[in-house]
Amino acid sequence: MKIAGKTALIVVDVQNDFCPGGALAVPAGDSVAPILNRYADLFSRSGAPIYATRDWHPENHLSFKARGGPWPPHCVQGTKGAEFHPRLSLPRNVTMILKGTDPDREAYSGFQGTDLAERLRRQQVERLFVGGLATDYCVKSTVLDALKAGFETVFLKDASRGVDVQPGDSEKAVEEMKKGGLPS
Repeated sequence: MKIAGKTALIVVDVQNDFCPGGALAVPAGDSVAPILNRYADLFSRSGAPIYATRDWHPENHLSFKARGGPWPPHCVQGTKGAEFHPRLSLPRNVTMILKGTDPDREAYSGFQGTDLAERLRRQQVERLFVGGLATDYCVKSTVLDALKAGFETVFLKDASRGVDVQPGDSEKAVEEMKKGGLPS
């Protein structure tokens, strides 16, 4: 894989709470870390920018069951669960994007409530490679918002895993991404 100019990598939510043993574990979620490490190394050696999103929820986030949301508390600001998985090895110059910081707003996408699109445009990025956790939620939403924002987008299927609350959710998410403009 050759990284051409105007390209960036987005690593989505590879956090402890989304990996085995976490509050909202994705089956085999930790298995994406070594794959994303290889992508990050390739992008870093090519001088391409790397962004990493992470949920950074306040304790009273509306997505939590206590507030009527569907999820248990997860990725609460400053907790071990909100930290990146220890096997994820990102370069020092990675740009962090914190999402879900408003207690009253959902933010599955790395673009929702952040300045990610503006940062990418300032760096003249036109093409994105996106992978991480979870295929059927935050990865899907990030890919769809990237496409809506006009970025050519590549979904890194090998570097993504889904929650699959309902069997087949990840496959449905991939189909939804394709309907949204993702190349087949």
